[in-house]
Amino acid sequence: MPTIRRATVDDAPVLSDLARRTFIETFGHMYPPEDLAAFLADAYDVDKQRVILAHPDYAVWLLEDDGVAVGHAAAGPCGLPHPDVRPGDGELKRLYVLKSHQSGGWGGRLFKTVLDWLERDGPRTVWIGVWSENLGAQRFYARAGFEHVGDYEFPVGRVRDHEFILRRLPPR
Repeated sequence: MPTIRRATVDDAPVLSDLARRTFIETFGHMYPPEDLAAFLADAYDVDKQRVILAHPDYAVWLLEDDGVAVGHAAAGPCGLPHPDVRPGDGELKRLYVLKSHQSGGWGGRLFKTVLDWLERDGPRTVWIGVWSENLGAQRFYARAGFEHVGDYEFPVGRVRDHEFILRRLPPR
């Protein structure tokens, strides 16, 4: 039975490897090999993962099956390029589960873990960036109250992905 636990700085190598694997599995077919390799080397560098894991404003969780990491989620202050982003807004930064462990509800459990952490001090605006062609993720987030409020480009080497900015406002 898989479990979810908060990652620590010691998990940086595992997180780096898993982040690369899940990105390749999900999106790797979309990019020229040299662009993909450069992106992965930079974005998921072990030292960058250590910085994120050590930062008090960020949190990362690992989904583990028999002690092996098969998914991860990350959250922190919103860094999306939208004029309505305010200090104190949170962002789901990453949510990936290896295909071998999808369709078992674990992505939803990771998502709930992230939202609970982001709203631990009470409701607040939460943001998500999602690839414009990832219709399944868009439907998933829409069911949780997120709405498309903007667009931006996400660079992977020379490729620029069209991304949607999704937002969920706190209840009034």
